[in-house]
Amino acid sequence: MPGLIGKKIGMTSVFGADGKSIPCTVIEAGPCVVTQLRTVEKDGYAAVQLAYDEISEKHTSKPLQGHFSKAGTTPRRKLVEFEADFEGELKLGDTLTVSDIIKEDVVYVDVVGTSKGKGFQGVVRRHGFAGVGGKTHGQHNRLRHPGSMGASSWPSRVFPGMRMAGHMGGDRVKVFNLQVVKVLPENNLLVVKGSVPGAKGSYVIVEA
Repeated sequence: MPGLIGKKIGMTSVFGADGKSIPCTVIEAGPCVVTQLRTVEKDGYAAVQLAYDEISEKHTSKPLQGHFSKAGTTPRRKLVEFEADFEGELKLGDTLTVSDIIKEDVVYVDVVGTSKGKGFQGVVRRHGFAGVGGKTHGQHNRLRHPGSMGASSWPSRVFPGMRMAGHMGGDRVKVFNLQVVKVLPENNLLVVKGSVPGAKGSYVIVEA
């Protein structure tokens, strides 16, 4: 199985073999339920759809209630597809846990999450600009401004891609090669070295 849906629990620290403290992120990976199997003959590509985080029927639309009923499972909040050919290996209603993707030979995983939204931010925070600088020549209120954009009578416009103030955060971010520090299969917990994008309780995708 190439991956699982999970939830970021938070951060902690683990002492390594050399006695140094290792900053780690705790992820609840699964359990996930197989809700759909796509095939090349029927859909044009092969994939498996997993569902995570059980919810009540009153918070589920009628079409999704029928979708989950067909798979023989209760409604779930998060649905994700993983492209791979699992025909004959999996069937509708199968439950996958962290033990199914984190084998003994798996040392590193990739984690996909949504970064924290920062709203509208200026160039100092968004791009690390230094600001205009000193207060000489009457520039008393320009400390966090972008300064000159470099355009004049030609081209009389700002080129696309110019680093400016704007919306920051809330992006899909993938972190590669996070070291697996510990696996607690009885609690569906995965401890990885380093940070994972998103706030506590946000959904993540763990890819082995």
